[in-house]
Amino acid sequence: MIAKEKLKEYANKLMFDMNEEEYKTLQEEFEIILKHMDLIGNVPNISDVSPMTFPFSNEDVSLREDEVGDYLTVSEVLENTKHQLNDQVKVPKVVE
Repeated sequence: MIAKEKLKEYANKLMFDMNEEEYKTLQEEFEIILKHMDLIGNVPNISDVSPMTFPFSNEDVSLREDEVGDYLTVSEVLENTKHQLNDQVKVPKVVE
């Protein structure tokens, strides 16, 4: 089981908090997820299966090539913001 202290640490890093009942619910949900992961890990020959990277087969899909197109200059971008510093958009600090 994941310790409540660890969940509180993660919540603090993500800058939110929950009440004690919510932490208890989250612990229970993680326990269910971990049990499911154990079940998946016990599937025979699971390591022989390639991980799914797309929800359906994309063999018949052809993607266009990336092409450089029109883009905004730094001054055009900065026209759209009130707060700027050294030719960059200044945003509020969100991490420690």
